[in-house]
Amino acid sequence: MAYSIDLSGRVAFITGASSGLGAQFARTLASAGAAVVLASRRVEKLKELRATIDGEGGDAHVIELDVTDHDSIKSAVAHAETEVGSIDILVNNSGVSTTQRIQDVTPDDFDYIFNTNVKGAFFVAQEVGKRMLARAKGTAPGSYTGGRIINIASMAGLRVLPQIGAYCMSKSAVVQMTKAMALEWGRFGINVNAICPGYIDTEINHRHWQTEAGQKLIQMLPRKRVGQPQDLDALLVMLCSDQSHFINGAVIAADDGFGV
Repeated sequence: MAYSIDLSGRVAFITGASSGLGAQFARTLASAGAAVVLASRRVEKLKELRATIDGEGGDAHVIELDVTDHDSIKSAVAHAETEVGSIDILVNNSGVSTTQRIQDVTPDDFDYIFNTNVKGAFFVAQEVGKRMLARAKGTAPGSYTGGRIINIASMAGLRVLPQIGAYCMSKSAVVQMTKAMALEWGRFGINVNAICPGYIDTEINHRHWQTEAGQKLIQMLPRKRVGQPQDLDALLVMLCSDQSHFINGAVIAADDGFGV
C-alpha cells in the first residue's frame, strides 16, 4: 500500500531560500504540491531557483527579505500573503555562523549571529504566527486555520562544539523559542517544531569536506559520513503536513547519531 503526503493548496514561506538547505526545502515542498514563497536578500539567486521550480511544474514566488530588519520582515510577509495567499507553512531557515574560540568573539560577531539566528528567526515566526492566530480566531479571512512552523535549529543547539560557541548558544535559543511558541500557539492548531540537522554537505561547505580538517571531522562522525540536503526531505514534509497534527513542540535531531 502506497503512502503519500499532498500539500496542494498550501502556501509555504521559506526563509534563507537562496541556497543550501533553504533551496532544497523549497524544491521539496514545491514537489509535494505547495506554492512556495522564496525569501532571502539574494534576489537573483531566488529568481534562478524559481525558474528551476517552475520548470519542474511547481509554483514559486520571490520575495526580498532581510531577517535582521523588522520592517523588511513585516513587508515581506504582507507582500507574500497579498501575492500568493495566507501562509500555512513557515520554514524558518535563515542562519549564519562565525568560527572562533569564545575568548575571540567580538560584539560584532555576537550581534551578527544573534541578530539573524535568534532575533530574526523570532520576529519572522511572530509575524507569520500572528496572522495564523488571527485566522484561527476568525478575525482574518482564510480557508485553512492553524498552521505549521518549522524552525531550523542545529545539533549544535543540543551539543556544544568547539570554536562555534556563539552559534551553539544561538541555536539553543531557537530550541527554547520553538517550545515556547508550541506551548502558547498549540491550542489554536498552530504546530511549532524544530529540526536539528547534523553535518550536511551543501555548496557553502562542500570544499571543506575535501580538506584535511574536513576529512578528520568526518572520521569523528558515528558513521563517518556527512548528510545530503535531501536527507531531511521526509522529515520536513511530514512536519508540514496535516498528518503531523499530534506533533507539537518536538525538537528532532537529524544528525546520523552524532548527538547520541
